[in-house]
Amino acid sequence: MSLRIAFDLDGVLADMDSALDRHAHMLFSDVVASNATRGDSPPPNGSPSVKLNLTTKQQQQLWQHVHSINNFWQSLAEIEPGAVARLAAMAAEKRWEVIFLTRRPESAGATAQIQSQLWLESKGFRLPSVFVVQGSRGRIASALALDIVVDDRIENCLDVVVDSHARAILVWRDDEERLPASARRLGIAVVRSIGECLDAVSHAESLPEGRGGLVVRVMRALGLKEGAGV
Repeated sequence: MSLRIAFDLDGVLADMDSALDRHAHMLFSDVVASNATRGDSPPPNGSPSVKLNLTTKQQQQLWQHVHSINNFWQSLAEIEPGAVARLAAMAAEKRWEVIFLTRRPESAGATAQIQSQLWLESKGFRLPSVFVVQGSRGRIASALALDIVVDDRIENCLDVVVDSHARAILVWRDDEERLPASARRLGIAVVRSIGECLDAVSHAESLPEGRGGLVVRVMRALGLKEGAGV
């Protein structure tokens, strides 16, 4: 049976933080890059969080500016150049069913969904399925019968393990000591990059089937024991 995998976009594949950093420095003279984990301040209007030391008012002004930029979401760079094309090639070879989840707000130009689709196609993923969503990633995973959800936010991964039968993979590029100790105990696999994630899935598919199927083998390859989770 084919794997059904969902990938978050910003912070996993697309480099939103660098783009926001550039625009914040254009707007504000006193911006200081933050070493804090994303999400220290609640983002306005359900927008993705900003990895900068901004006041709530500055965040609102930054997102108002983003809303005015024509096709902002198409302008982002890949965090790991070539990762989207590699994912596309593996999905085609292994017959995975891949979707992309994001909570991007609208900007000028095409809708956030269409911009995201065009961005993925420009990086090598043909005919991508993109869902612009709000709410629990776990409930979405349950409704779509997903096997794995790959995200860069610990709260989204926790939603997945609590509210669905899917397994969560957290892409954690921050300092290791900032990783919540409960992540693996709660059944969340942790990787440092999309490359590491794809390597583990590829390795797991080459192992004997054994007990538990491919998803269990993937989690073993990522260092999780069977039975981990809530």
